Amino acid sequence: MSIAQTETQTGQFGEESIWFKLSPLLKDPTNPMRILMQMAERYGPVIPVSMASQRVVLITEPEYFKHVLVKKADNYIKYFDGLKPIFGKSMITNDGALWQKIRMPQQPAFHPDAFADYIPYFNMAIASKMKRWEELAKSGEEVEMVEQTWTLAADMICKALFDRDMPFNPHVVFKYVKTYTDVMNHKSIRERKQAGDNTGMNEAETAKAVEAWWAVPPAVIAADPREEREKTLLKMIEAAVADPEVPEFDEQQAIDEIKQYLWAGTETTALTLAWALYLVSMHPEAADRIRREGEEVCPNRDPNAADYSALMYTRAVIQETMRIYPPVWSLIRTAAGPDEIDGKEIKEGDRIVLFGYGAHHNPKFWTDPEEFRPERWMGDAAKKRVKYSYMPFGAGKRSCPGGAMSQVENTLALSLLLRRFRPEYVGPKPAEINPTVTLTPRGGLYFKIHELD
Repeated sequence: MSIAQTETQTGQFGEESIWFKLSPLLKDPTNPMRILMQMAERYGPVIPVSMASQRVVLITEPEYFKHVLVKKADNYIKYFDGLKPIFGKSMITNDGALWQKIRMPQQPAFHPDAFADYIPYFNMAIASKMKRWEELAKSGEEVEMVEQTWTLAADMICKALFDRDMPFNPHVVFKYVKTYTDVMNHKSIRERKQAGDNTGMNEAETAKAVEAWWAVPPAVIAADPREEREKTLLKMIEAAVADPEVPEFDEQQAIDEIKQYLWAGTETTALTLAWALYLVSMHPEAADRIRREGEEVCPNRDPNAADYSALMYTRAVIQETMRIYPPVWSLIRTAAGPDEIDGKEIKEGDRIVLFGYGAHHNPKFWTDPEEFRPERWMGDAAKKRVKYSYMPFGAGKRSCPGGAMSQVENTLALSLLLRRFRPEYVGPKPAEINPTVTLTPRGGLYFKIHELD
């Protein structure tokens, strides 16, 4: 793809998206979610707002999440304007019958029965990251943790799902991803356009990043297999391309699906692990408990599928991390037709913002919601949760297919990394959040790595 072609693809960057329109409500530097949460407290769980020629409906409570995502899911179609240059025509940007047809050949790769086959490859990627952390511990240099966890997540996906060692430099690709997925950067492009200012990150530079990103999936396909395994996601995708019964699944579709996993499948996993490392750095007693649990469950060896189930506290830390810092802080849908929610009229074309972060932090559903309490996910306490008050991977038929696998990846990574290292958070306290499409740390999460005796 040429730069000129890619510039056409990125023409929508800097254009108005729902995230751009929400940005005036997310300007509080200490807590960008404060205004949305205050609106929910004052005006109720369903709030229609007219914003820049677009009607937005903010929904903040579980029963109405269920209405949109489950009860009347067909009336609320997925919204991903502005991100098609990343995902192309992958299933993440499709809906209805076409989405179902594309998803079906890939679904077996995310069945829990498949995870046992993936875990040795997750462990290999984690071991590789630990070798890098040995060097960082010796040098004493500071590192940005989201970049560290993103590169780890990319390695896990390449090894487990694609039977490949990464045929690209993950640190370089991470920078490409950040270049054009930072929605606030897209906003700045738009504002400079409006002011006639072409300085800073411009469309040509953004297009170069997109062009480099588009080269990654073909490189994965062309790379030599590690072991010629038959039960991999890549094999399932290749079989779908060869199946005349699924003409929609052509070679471009295969490339776009790989993009989806190398972005969405790494971003959410990486953010959760980075935020978990931040939280346990702030709560060293939790880190110590994770270490003790790992030593009891699988001393002197890598964990397997049975061990994952036994790492109960470590899993609880990951779940609590996703409650406090949900990688996808809101889900966006577009109303395909009229409806009524909580007595409020829904019009065709309305953008529906399901404010998951707000539900995760609502004292109606959680005791002391701002406190880090992994124990709330263990034993009888976990059974008291209000359904749909926690949905880091969405809900209903359009929930993320890789959500369960992501929890396996992060539980194993957190257990193994903390048994060898003490990552020390050295950034501003508390860390600030930046709600773009995902919930990222404002300015990054900077750590020093210390190796344990």
